[in-house]
Amino acid sequence: MNFKKFLVGLTIAVTAMGVMAELSARPMGGGRSFGRQSSSVSRMPAAPAPAPSQSPSMAPRQAAQPAPAPAVPPAVTPKPPSPWKGILGGALLGLGLGALFSHFGMGGAMASAFGSILMIALVGGVIFFLFNMLRRKQEPRPVSAFGGQQSYNQSYNQTPEIGSGISQPAAFQPVQPEPVAAPAAPAHQQWGVPSDFDTPAFLRSAKGNFIRLQAAWDKGDVEDIREFTTPEVFAELRMQIQERGATKDYTDVVQIDAELLGIENDGKDYLASVRFAGMIKSAPDALAEPFKEVWNLVKPVSGDRGWLLGGIQQIA
Repeated sequence: MNFKKFLVGLTIAVTAMGVMAELSARPMGGGRSFGRQSSSVSRMPAAPAPAPSQSPSMAPRQAAQPAPAPAVPPAVTPKPPSPWKGILGGALLGLGLGALFSHFGMGGAMASAFGSILMIALVGGVIFFLFNMLRRKQEPRPVSAFGGQQSYNQSYNQTPEIGSGISQPAAFQPVQPEPVAAPAAPAHQQWGVPSDFDTPAFLRSAKGNFIRLQAAWDKGDVEDIREFTTPEVFAELRMQIQERGATKDYTDVVQIDAELLGIENDGKDYLASVRFAGMIKSAPDALAEPFKEVWNLVKPVSGDRGWLLGGIQQIA
């Protein structure tokens, strides 16, 4: 029973540690949206989905490729008859005729003489055949129109195999799909930024304030937070610090980028929306995790008061 309780307690502890790690991995504000919100940021289009590995425009071209031609079996060349069959048949014929003449009562001398005549004729035929065969071997073989010399046993009207040394026209070659580059994301169009506004200096100061406020959030330094936030944002952040208790947070800003999305003017205040993105670590030995959110900075139209954090807005 005690072992079961130990397992249940261990499971709850591990789950709680995972939840705490997830919460501590978020920047100041716990990943919530509060304070002044920009309607222009809310209307921004969502980030484009990643391009697929194969563009749909490539599919019709690949489907239009011609199917491979069926294999055609090569023509079978008839095997020429062996010359030795005729020679052996002639010898057997001479012996058979000699035996036949002896059977019908011809004398041995006459039968022997007649057999000798037949043998001389057969030998002459063999010599003529061998001479003719040697002469044909010495003749040059016909040259094929498709490259190389044809075999002596191939006929001139034999149909060549498909693709046997014939270069196909470019129109019949398989169409290789061309790589289609993924469309570049459209550049963000700022709204309401005056032409003489010093954007680089403004973003540099905004990134410095982000890191400073993050450090104040980790330590629970409410006075430093009060100096850079509007009363509405200060009240929300102080309440979150009180809810977490005496436990300090840890957030190391490993990398940070800032982009000025636009500036709005309602006649009373300027509202500058800055999109922050980068990498943060929730513990000294933890892996850096990405983050992205918009800070809406507020400055009155009249007066010399500087920019204050007026709201944090989460984006998709």
